[in-house]
Amino acid sequence: MKLPIALNRSANRLFTSQAPPFFFRPLISFPLLRISPIRPNTANSSLKFSSFKSTGPFLRFYNSTMAITTATTTTASSHPPIQVRDHIELTPKEKEIFYRLLQVIRHFDLETELRVAGGWVRDKLLGKDSDDIDIAIDTMSGREFCEKINEYLSYTGEETPGIGLIQCNPDQSKHLETARMRLFDVWIDFVNLRSEDYSESSRIPVMRFGTAKEDAYRRDLTINSLFYNINKDSVEDLTERGISDLKSGKIVTPLPPKQTFLDDPLRVLRAIRFGARFGFALDEELRKAASDEEVKAAIANKISRERIGHEIDLMVSGNQPVKAMTYVSDLQLFGAVFSLPLEFEPEIPDRYDRVCVADFDSAWRLLEAIGCPFSADQQRLFLYAALFLPFRENVYKEKKAKKIPVVSYIIRNSLKLKASDAEMVISLHIATKKFVSLIPFVVSKEDIQILEVDWKREIIDVPFASKLRILAGLLLRDIKDFWRAALLLSMLLYPTDIYSATSSFEFDKRREVYNMVEEAILGKGLDKVWEVKPLVDGKEIMSILDLKTGGPLVREWQQKLIEWQLAHPFESKDKCIQWMNEASSKRARLE
Repeated sequence: MKLPIALNRSANRLFTSQAPPFFFRPLISFPLLRISPIRPNTANSSLKFSSFKSTGPFLRFYNSTMAITTATTTTASSHPPIQVRDHIELTPKEKEIFYRLLQVIRHFDLETELRVAGGWVRDKLLGKDSDDIDIAIDTMSGREFCEKINEYLSYTGEETPGIGLIQCNPDQSKHLETARMRLFDVWIDFVNLRSEDYSESSRIPVMRFGTAKEDAYRRDLTINSLFYNINKDSVEDLTERGISDLKSGKIVTPLPPKQTFLDDPLRVLRAIRFGARFGFALDEELRKAASDEEVKAAIANKISRERIGHEIDLMVSGNQPVKAMTYVSDLQLFGAVFSLPLEFEPEIPDRYDRVCVADFDSAWRLLEAIGCPFSADQQRLFLYAALFLPFRENVYKEKKAKKIPVVSYIIRNSLKLKASDAEMVISLHIATKKFVSLIPFVVSKEDIQILEVDWKREIIDVPFASKLRILAGLLLRDIKDFWRAALLLSMLLYPTDIYSATSSFEFDKRREVYNMVEEAILGKGLDKVWEVKPLVDGKEIMSILDLKTGGPLVREWQQKLIEWQLAHPFESKDKCIQWMNEASSKRARLE
């Protein structure tokens, strides 16, 4: 593909907007890697460039004078003490809800104990608000207790809410029916306490009513195994280490971790998510179990892709996405989570995950450096685009031999996210490449002219300043509100100084470039340019050209007229039609 070339008249030399490939990928202080200088052809190198046929994005991570010698992750042997409350303070809304539930028990004289389970208890002990109330019941099912609630409400003459049921699905490691009801404008889940018995011949457990202690031990993590007993207004730590692990900042399973993960492999991702969210250290035995080949196979084959995608989405949208993805990579789970097509091109290195996470880390640091100007969804898709940036050139073939971006496969097949998510991430990659080609002309303070920009399209012949506005405007019209995300993503690829190679990732300079380009775009009045309506519509084009039907020629002129409007933002419709008549007459003479 052709590269945009600019002529620096004062220095009388040519330069391109792309440096040699290995200058593109930032080399940063990354916890998974220890990088050390080596001599050429060192026998101990774990990465040899000659072993890769691809010269694509993955190789740009590595400088030709560097090699990866080890892969390590720093783990905290101790965690600063966490402030954990010795009791739970209920909000007025929570008091209302729990009092109503106790009224039901007393009205029917039930020998039932109600417990709030899991995350709500954990968060309340940490002093955080939570509306994720899950009620565990010891003597009946969730559905049966919800029916008792409605029976009581009918007795008191109050409106009875509907009962929603989430059915069990053993094939997806969801083993118990959950009832859901809305009380005092809060959705509450109800389920019975349970115990799970596994046989050697089946991965699907036999479910039975269990004690509170049995239920606590079958939960994913000790910090999620705590109960708040509504009847007794007290916290119950039945594993006898939930509170201590919460205070010491440890992610631990109540039972041996390998068996816990094989019973429900999604617990691996939940352990990672909670470890990242709270900044807690993963227990060493948990880490070993999570990296076990049998567990990785269970993640890939036992749980649905929708559940995997949901967990990953929560990580990417969370407060510590880099830590979460670092855990996924360090535990060598990347391939199981982000599965790839069987065949694709070009080839990639074995530990491609480290390249992906390095980009992800760099993108997050840049996002923090500029103050995060994105909406929640823009930030989420920006981070996905950064994570999968090294795959931007990789494609695979469908049955009809059509080439599809690997990124689309990961998002739509591996994570089962929305098709629109895949389309936007791919659009961000395309826009990023275009931004990289334009940045030199926007930021240069010297006399630079665009000689060529190969975007697979020709634009109308106008002066340089107008041509730059056209190209930038067309880019923004394609990517719309996500243009800042694409611009920031391009900072991962754009060298700070295009005249010299650098192996450092200088965030301050890249932030300056981002701000400079953003200001230039705003200064040219291009923000919201995608909302600009054509001065001349399709019917008028057909009339001017004396065409009876529309078609490719009308679409071609619609594009040219948008370009003319971008080059002449303050001109009138009459001027636009005049230019069109002159241009079409000139074209007719040439033909």
